[in-house]
Amino acid sequence: METNTKLSTPIEILYNAYDLKQPISKESVPKNISKTDAYEIQRKVTDKKAKLNKDKLIGYKISLTSEETQELFHSTTPLYGALTQTSLSNGTIKLESMLSPLLEAELMFIANEDLSTQDNAESILQKMRIAPGLEIPDSRFTDWFPNLSFGQVIADSAVAGSVVIGEFVQGLSFEQLGNIHGTLQLDDEIIAEGSSTEVLGNPVHAIEWLIEELAKTGQAIRKGMVISSGTFILPKVLKEGTYHVHYENVGEVSLQVV
Repeated sequence: METNTKLSTPIEILYNAYDLKQPISKESVPKNISKTDAYEIQRKVTDKKAKLNKDKLIGYKISLTSEETQELFHSTTPLYGALTQTSLSNGTIKLESMLSPLLEAELMFIANEDLSTQDNAESILQKMRIAPGLEIPDSRFTDWFPNLSFGQVIADSAVAGSVVIGEFVQGLSFEQLGNIHGTLQLDDEIIAEGSSTEVLGNPVHAIEWLIEELAKTGQAIRKGMVISSGTFILPKVLKEGTYHVHYENVGEVSLQVV
């Protein structure tokens, strides 16, 4: 697909911000950019990462899955962003390597096989494993949270930063996933608690939404892809220390920030 000429500049600006790890101003992408154009920018930047940096697409992150986070960005729907190979963290992050990172408690799904719009909640759970996770959103824009427009967030790949993934489990039912309590600690102090009900009522609904949204542009969740399904809590500013998140019936995972 040929790139819309008017999108060439923001594509280059966002790619260079990623490549050089240098933040850019919010004026670099028009605040009123359409959803369609914003997703095209996201796809083209992701393609450039794969081609020029060998930083290939490995999955997606789903954002704005609660009414509270949707209100922050004046939205009535979720949105998604691309996760690439460099998004995967081994559980240690250098704060100085990030621009303006936050922290979210999210369950991670991995596809054991391709998914399509024919899949429902039951078949999604049969085709995917689930793991405890942490997501570290990080925008290429300065002063971004919660000051970006809906379109700017999409263009910046839903402010994708890093994800930490714990041990995968299988066999969880739809009902179990709809009532999971998560607890986030920093250096042994509880700093946030939340429920899977914050994720469109059930994280499986977020996966269903993503499948339908990707299909609109001929994309799909493919075997091996990782999906960060949406946060249980309002984002926290990332600080130095040891974070630990525990999810009932799923497990736990830790992150060391230095």
